[in-house]
Amino acid sequence: MTVLGYPRSWSCQCLPVLILLLAIGHEPWAEGVTHYKPGDPVILYVNKVGPYHNPQETYHYYQLPVCCPEKIRHKSLSLGEVLDGDRMAESLYEIRFRENVEKRILCHMQLSSAQVEQLRQAIEELYYFEFVVDDLPIRGFVGYMEESGFLPHSHKIGLWTHLDFHLEFHGDRIIFANVSVRDVKPHSLDGLRSDELLGLTHTYSVRWSETSVEQRSDRRRGDDGFFPRTLEIHWLSIINSMVLVFLLVGFVAVILMRVLRNDLARYNLDEETSSGGSSDDFDQGDNGWKIIHTDVFRFPPYRGLLCAVLGVGAQFLALGTGIIVMALLGMFSVHRHGAINSAAILLYALTCCISGYVSSHFYRQIGGERWVWNIILTTSLFSVPFFLTWSVVNSVHWANGSTQALPATTILLLLTVWLLVGFPLTVIGGIFGKNNASPFDAPCRTKNIAREIPSQPWYKSTVIHMTVGGFLPFSAISVELYYIFATVWGREQYTLYGILFFVFAILLSVGACISIALTYFQLSGEDYRWWWRSVLSVGSTGLFIFLYSVFYYARRSNMSGAVQTVEFFGYSLLTGYVFFLMLGTISFFSSLKFIRYIYVNLKMD
Repeated sequence: MTVLGYPRSWSCQCLPVLILLLAIGHEPWAEGVTHYKPGDPVILYVNKVGPYHNPQETYHYYQLPVCCPEKIRHKSLSLGEVLDGDRMAESLYEIRFRENVEKRILCHMQLSSAQVEQLRQAIEELYYFEFVVDDLPIRGFVGYMEESGFLPHSHKIGLWTHLDFHLEFHGDRIIFANVSVRDVKPHSLDGLRSDELLGLTHTYSVRWSETSVEQRSDRRRGDDGFFPRTLEIHWLSIINSMVLVFLLVGFVAVILMRVLRNDLARYNLDEETSSGGSSDDFDQGDNGWKIIHTDVFRFPPYRGLLCAVLGVGAQFLALGTGIIVMALLGMFSVHRHGAINSAAILLYALTCCISGYVSSHFYRQIGGERWVWNIILTTSLFSVPFFLTWSVVNSVHWANGSTQALPATTILLLLTVWLLVGFPLTVIGGIFGKNNASPFDAPCRTKNIAREIPSQPWYKSTVIHMTVGGFLPFSAISVELYYIFATVWGREQYTLYGILFFVFAILLSVGACISIALTYFQLSGEDYRWWWRSVLSVGSTGLFIFLYSVFYYARRSNMSGAVQTVEFFGYSLLTGYVFFLMLGTISFFSSLKFIRYIYVNLKMD
């Protein structure tokens, strides 16, 4: 397929709109309302086509041999719509408000054998089309395929040459739009010779009806029957996850508090009874986590990288929370294309100050001196892997002529946003974090010579801690994870934002509890290298999420082809990386808070 030239109008309008968004907080998710008078023209835009089972593999509608105007005029698109793969263009359909049309001729076509073969291939791959009427998407299949019997085998392919548009209105507003081929016979594409031309006449009908529904949001997204209905709440699965999580958290909290209380009582009693002896004699007879009090706050290697991980993880925690809260407040309409994409880009740019502040603040606390290098590492920790992944995915889309390939102007726009907003905010946050950093103030004095760490049993190894610490948080979100994958990589519509917020809170709580428990077991074995271990143990949940994505692709979806496969695994890998950063940050600060607590309450000389 050949790539059409994209208009400059939308790219020219994106930059001032984005500047306006950043300046005054314009809401790109606000739903526009158009009012019509009887007889007013209603513009129908053709948008994109693509395989039904590959949601991210889309092409421009006019890349197929269909009725096309002599001069293609594109609609100005928002940044979110471009990122969503939309490429809307005006069509030949003439629709007027509240005026019915019966079998009007759209165009006459003479198709060559190559064009017929292109249509046959599209129909065999279950291509669907998407039109847009007054910001309402309407979808249907390009053609019809019937395959039946074994002996004799029949394989029939037909093209829909007539479309019935059904539009509902309330007052002077359009509420619902749909397209149907229910009473239409497809035009057969079988039995053509290679030198034969196929003559086609495309027609359409328009039927208007009044509805009592006043708002588009009152009508379910899945009522057109093309895509599945909006996901419903599966209460049994949610309750099952809640019970397991509460039992897990309660078990960890009760057991850990009892053990800690006994440890503190024993250590403090031993300290009082042996106060007459030397501290060295006392250390020789002691064991457990108290004996490493002079090493537990010894700063780790690669402290700059650790601080960068914590900074970017804190940024994505704020970003994820912000997206879910905005969704709970009703700021995303299912009828607006790319609203969440636009909001995510804005929030990412604005929350870069959080990553700079957290990273630089903690870096200065633990004695870091290379402040500039730390800022560069922080701002590159996610942006560089994302850029490399996006470059591969975008190149594959571009090579295949997909509308998911971003034009150069959009790439330049996003790069400008990062250079003018994201990176400066990271630097500004880093300056504030460095200047506001207080001393680390460890409860215990660290000796100059590190204590030798005894050999550890196999179940206290890093791999086992990562397995336990990653699997338990993953099990808490496994049910909801299926619904999210079915929305992002499927055709479902997710609106259970309250449940999502609750599951997100459970995920963070479980991660914190598991981190504390694993850190305690590690310190009890006289192993004080908890800094990186705490990040890796719960951060490994990202690895389980990526493994689940492999399972989802192989067993729960019908995706295929190089375009969809590269995008799926590329962005699934990035998703696992983001969860590693987020949960690793939660895990580290939970362990740090816990360690400070137990050593502050421990009596020492």
